[in-house]
Amino acid sequence: MSGQKQPDYHLIGTHTRYSGWTSRVETVLEYFNISYTAQIITLSEVKSVSHTGLVPLLECRSLDHDTPLNDSLATCEFLAESHPELGLWPRDRRLRALARSAAAEMHSGFTTLRTSYSTNFIARYTGNIPVSEQAKKEINRLFVIWDTARRVTKQRLAELGETDEGFLFGRFSIADAFFWPVLWRFRTYNLPLDGATQEVLAWMGTMWDDPTMRRLAHNYYRQAKNPATSIEHYDNIFPGRDDIHYGTFPEDWRFTVH
Repeated sequence: MSGQKQPDYHLIGTHTRYSGWTSRVETVLEYFNISYTAQIITLSEVKSVSHTGLVPLLECRSLDHDTPLNDSLATCEFLAESHPELGLWPRDRRLRALARSAAAEMHSGFTTLRTSYSTNFIARYTGNIPVSEQAKKEINRLFVIWDTARRVTKQRLAELGETDEGFLFGRFSIADAFFWPVLWRFRTYNLPLDGATQEVLAWMGTMWDDPTMRRLAHNYYRQAKNPATSIEHYDNIFPGRDDIHYGTFPEDWRFTVH
């Protein structure tokens, strides 16, 4: 609309159904209703817009356009600092420290899960999915982080007399956004849930059922309708394996625990 103020933020990234990095920042912007514009590019175009060859990038129009932020955690910290009224991190100091620690561990760790199981939101792999011992260790570590977060948070919020909304640290935070893409992998590759406590499973259900997350998921399916967004390698990461089958999840899929 003519005369309407342009949003201060501009996100540059790859298609979020394949990109855990871009989806983290997108999720934070969307969940907290932070106005922004977006430029979605293909992998082949990344180097033409990013001197590091990495995305996402976030430009802040009130700052210098020539120095966009190019790290998802730093970007989310910047957004939290810029919008303290929105509570991107927990308000309680103890929970905020734990949330930052959890997000940082996800940001720098879990390399086996990242490299062995490519991010692909709508994909469904069935059959003899290989899960190495190191992958199992990382899965168990995720369960410990999530279970600890929920148990400590429930106790702390009860002490403070505050409402627990079922996310890792009560209300949705940057920590939940950072674990969102790895949560996909449990669905995409049918990774084992052995060892997941009821607290962990409840958090998973909260994430999958949340209206904002479902709206984001709808957008991932919309992307998939455009053949130009397809990345063949991510849709067939087990070539030549007759014991593994590739398909897609229907959009009306719901999280259940059998």
